[in-house]
Amino acid sequence: MTATRYGADRGAIEGLLADWGEPGYRARQVWEGLYRQRRPLDELTTLPGRCGPASPAPSPDALELRAEAVSSDGTTRWLWAAAHDGAQMEAVLMPSLRRATVCVSSQAGCAMGCTFCATGQAGFERHLTAGEIVEQVARAQHASPARVSHVVYMGMGEPLANYDEVWASIERLHHDFGISARGITLSTVGIVPGMRRLAQERLPVTLAVSLHAPDDALRERLVPIDRRYPIAEVLDAARECSTARGRRVTFEYACIAGVNDDPDRAGALARLLRSFGGRGGAHVNVIPLNPTAGFTGRSPSDARVRAFADRLRGLGIGVTVRRNRGSDVDAACGQLRARSPFLPSRPASARMGP
Repeated sequence: MTATRYGADRGAIEGLLADWGEPGYRARQVWEGLYRQRRPLDELTTLPGRCGPASPAPSPDALELRAEAVSSDGTTRWLWAAAHDGAQMEAVLMPSLRRATVCVSSQAGCAMGCTFCATGQAGFERHLTAGEIVEQVARAQHASPARVSHVVYMGMGEPLANYDEVWASIERLHHDFGISARGITLSTVGIVPGMRRLAQERLPVTLAVSLHAPDDALRERLVPIDRRYPIAEVLDAARECSTARGRRVTFEYACIAGVNDDPDRAGALARLLRSFGGRGGAHVNVIPLNPTAGFTGRSPSDARVRAFADRLRGLGIGVTVRRNRGSDVDAACGQLRARSPFLPSRPASARMGP
């Protein structure tokens, strides 16, 4: 079997162990150890002989650790490289007292070219396989005392540009790792065909749409894919997902000082989303910009961000302001960019805006 440890499905592991002459229950032990118990293979000491910790099988890891950084708030950032070709990707573990959340990459790099995002600034290398995505979660669980209960597809890459592998990884995480579909969030810049496919799926995962502007003229400058999928089409597809799944859609909005953070923009955004409809309506996640070396924009002051959020609330839109975790090790939203050793994403002159 050439599949990697988390790329192999249960049937493949059963076939391999049967070829070795192992009894049928041995594959169940391996599968439950890797997925239900969420343990590394070398800790499954109940397995004998070549099935156990001394064996090179049932299959190799797909990812090799290249770098690790731990934030002052406990967030851990990893740089992984694919064992077979060296493609690099990052994952982030965000622990809390009762649970842990893992932010995973769906691509090595990203082709969307969002101007303020370090991943987009670095360009695209390749899609990740479902096994490589699942292994990011498994390796994070191995390092986390708390059980991983939430997975967000908000790392490197555009998930809906790699739809088949991403959805296969979601099904594996849900059915085999036991992560609730409601604990899985898929973030997109607005790939309309992928959103419409998502509306047809059975698992009610949460959709987050990176909007970042209330009008196409500004959004094109920040999110180039808007030229292909303008806001009206994105909202229509998001509404279809919300109606089909019965879930509220979150709209992500990176606040950039002097660009999209003024009260008029907040008013325009509220008017846009009041007509959104959908099941549960729309919710805005305001994200103070995290600095990156390839973008000269700055984060607004805390007061400016609060004023933007308050304006939305006053106009009837639900809002949260994201507490960016891991920014001191460049693990926050928009800062992931594969490189070894870790080098800072932020420009030396980064500071708070007015």
